[in-house]
This record gives sequence, structure tokens and C-alpha cells, in this order.
Amino acid sequence: MKDIQGQLISGVFFTALAKYANLIISLIVTAVLARLLAPDQFGVVAIATVAITFLNLIADIGLSATVIQHKELDQKAMSALFSLSVYITVLLSVLFFLCAGIFASWYDQPILKPICQWLALSLLFSGITVVPNALFYRERLFKAIALRSLVIQLVGGAISVAAAFNGYGVYALIINPIFSSLLIFAISYAKFPLKFTFRFSLQALRPIFSYSLYQFLFNIINYFSRNADTLLIGKYLGMVPLGYYDKSYRLMSLPLQNITQVITPVIHPILSMKGKDLEYLNRVNLKLVSFLALIGFPLAVFLYFCSEELILLFFGPQWELAIPTFKILSLTVGIQLVLSSSGSIFQTAGDTRSLFICGLFSAVVNVTGILLGVFYFKSIEAVAQCLLVTFSINFVQTYWLMYRVIFKESLLAFFTCLWKPILFAGLLAVLLFGADLWFHWDQQLYNFLIKSLIFGPSFALLIWFGGYQADIKQFIYRKRSKQ
Repeated sequence: MKDIQGQLISGVFFTALAKYANLIISLIVTAVLARLLAPDQFGVVAIATVAITFLNLIADIGLSATVIQHKELDQKAMSALFSLSVYITVLLSVLFFLCAGIFASWYDQPILKPICQWLALSLLFSGITVVPNALFYRERLFKAIALRSLVIQLVGGAISVAAAFNGYGVYALIINPIFSSLLIFAISYAKFPLKFTFRFSLQALRPIFSYSLYQFLFNIINYFSRNADTLLIGKYLGMVPLGYYDKSYRLMSLPLQNITQVITPVIHPILSMKGKDLEYLNRVNLKLVSFLALIGFPLAVFLYFCSEELILLFFGPQWELAIPTFKILSLTVGIQLVLSSSGSIFQTAGDTRSLFICGLFSAVVNVTGILLGVFYFKSIEAVAQCLLVTFSINFVQTYWLMYRVIFKESLLAFFTCLWKPILFAGLLAVLLFGADLWFHWDQQLYNFLIKSLIFGPSFALLIWFGGYQADIKQFIYRKRSKQ
């Protein structure tokens, strides 16, 4: 059996291979669709996507993390969980289909009704895939997951673009999620065919439900924390501002997701094998924080100074009003990137209760900020500014609770990991500010290339002379410690 370090590297490698290929495909598809469709069409689909995301969380009820964490669950227990998820998902899908008209009326957008009814198919297949898909991660089949993801992104993106070119309008935006959910279900169920039974007992599963319950509650709370901006902007500021905001947030999230989703899906399945070793878990956490901060804070600075070029190059001049919002949101990338690994640490330690507490605190703070931006300042730029403040508050609270409850140590070692990346980001900001003053041309492509040429080598030099080369080598090549 491979050692944990080797499995972690292997998992990250295959996940990264697919994610970065998907990033390129996603950027191309998004750039094409942004030129064929209007901002309000993206806004309408953003509202429907938020609803689907919420219902998917209910359908999951914390089962994914539970299946990964509790490796003692046998085939009979898995079948019971699968049957439970099927019942919940079918009920939710039917209710969503029937209530689509009410949802459309609330936002005064008639087109929302057929969109939501079609997306009920995506909800159905996503929900019944929860347990089989979690088994892919529990068995650490990262290569298969990567290949599956790449194929789905290629085919789904091609179909979406073809539909947009052929005049399907807003419906081109919902083809990919429907197709993706269907194909993931087919592949997952073919690999792990679980038996569905009309009657089943959950008595033997009661000990795991406290873990599942707090995970589920965290997912729900985190959903509202992350999506209240979309729901409130769409309702009270309008679909056009929502279109600009959604495009800004999604572009900011692309590098964020394609870094976090390379690492975080691997952390829990691999580290769950040593979840009781808190000293080991703390060492891994500090390595992750150091690595993610090293990427995240300089990346946030780069995105901030390239905001205009990125929006205009990828989406065109009709999206110019999204630039100020994207510029502000880009400053949250470093914070969000480091924070992204915290959930896996709580899960691995078996403390989903503390994870839920963090989620609850985050929801209260974030929603308060969003309400201020929407109702007091009444602009999407203000919402972005409020989120920058609230993400910073959540960052400090989450790691304070982690070190107080799980590791029972001070935050000194944690903050020590952050000073170099923050210093690097400050130096990079000076260089890119100088580039803005001296090399600002009319051609956005030239400006972007100049800033990229400054960012790349500077970042490499900062890593080398900052002493991180030894840390990276140690992280990759450190031999398995003796038990």
C-alpha cells in the first residue's frame, strides 16, 4: 500500500491535470457564450443555479463526507444510504418542478419557470449520485475522477456553444449542468452499483448520523452565506446588475476553484486514514496554509491589477461595468484560498460540530454585509466591498476556533506561515503598480502580457529567495515516517 504522502501527491496530480484542462475549456466556453448571450440571461440562470445548489445540499444531507469518513460502512449500509438519497431526491425534484412557476413569479421572470423545470432533471441525477460518487473519493480513484471530469467538460461545453450559435439563447446555459449530472450518474453507478430497496432500516447507521447532521447543517448554512448575494441582488437590484455581479464573481472564482478543487477533494479521503493523529494533522494543516497562502495572496494582487484586461479580453466591452466589482472581489482570493482547506481539517478530525459553528458565524457576518451592500449602499460594488471585510473576519474566527478546539495551541505558528506570502504580495503590488504607470497601452492584450511577464518571473524569484524551495522539496520528497 502506498504511503499517505504518495497517495496525496498522486491524488493532487491527477486532480490538477483535469482541473487545469477544465479551466482552459471553461474559459473558452465562457468567453464564447458571453459574446453570444446578454447579461440578463446570465442573471436569470444564476438565480436558477442558486436554487438547484440549495436543493442539491438537501439531497446530500451530509452523506458524501460521511461515506468518506466512515470506512467501516459495508455494502448493506451503503445500499440503505443510497435508497434514502433516492427517496429524498425524487421528492425534491418533483417539488421543484411543480413550484417552478412560483419561483418565477417571485422574481417576475417568466423564463425562470421552464429553466427550473429542465434543471429539475439535473437535480434528480445529481441527488441519486451522491453515495456512488462519494465511493469514488473514499476509494481514492482520483485518476478516474479526473478523466470523467475532463470528458464531461469537453462534451458539455461543445454542446452549449453549439446551442448558443443555433439560437437557443438562455437554454444554452443549462445544457451543461443537465448533461454533466446525467453522465456522472451513469459512470458512478456503473462503477458502484448499489441496490435500491423500497424498505430499509437505518438503525445500524445511527452512530454516524451526528457526524452527518452537523455536516448537513454546515452545508445549508454555508449555502446561504455564499448565495445570499445572488438572491438579494437579483430580487432588489435587478437582473442586469446581477449579470455583471455574477460574471465578476465567477471569473474571480475560476482560479480559486481550480486550485482549491485540486487540493481539498484529496485532503479528506487521504487524511481520514490518520484522523486521530492531531499532531500529524496540525503539521499537514500548516503546510497547506503556507502553500495556499503562497499562491493565493500574490494571485489576488495579480488579478486586481489585471481586472480591466481580463474582463475586456474574455468577455468583451459590453461587460465593462463588471470591472470595478471584479477588482474588489479579486482581493478576497488569498483569504478564500487559505480558508478552503479548513473544512477538510475539521472533517478529518471528526469535529463537524465546530465546522457548523464556523459556518453559522460566517453566514451571520456575510449576510449582514450583503444586506448593507444591497439595501443601504444599493450597488454591486458595495456588496463586493462588504464581502471583502466579512471574509477577513470569518478567516480569523475559523482558524481561532480550529486551534482552540482541535489542536489546543496558540495561533502563533499559523500566522507565522502567512507573513512571507503577504510580504511577497506587497512587493508584487509595487511592481504591477509601476507597470500600470509605465506600460499602459490602448491594446488590452499588450497590457496583460506585460503584467504576466512581470508576475511570472517575479513570483518564481520570490519563492526561491524566500526559502520556499526547501519546503516544497520536503513536502514532496519527505519519506514516510516510522510508526
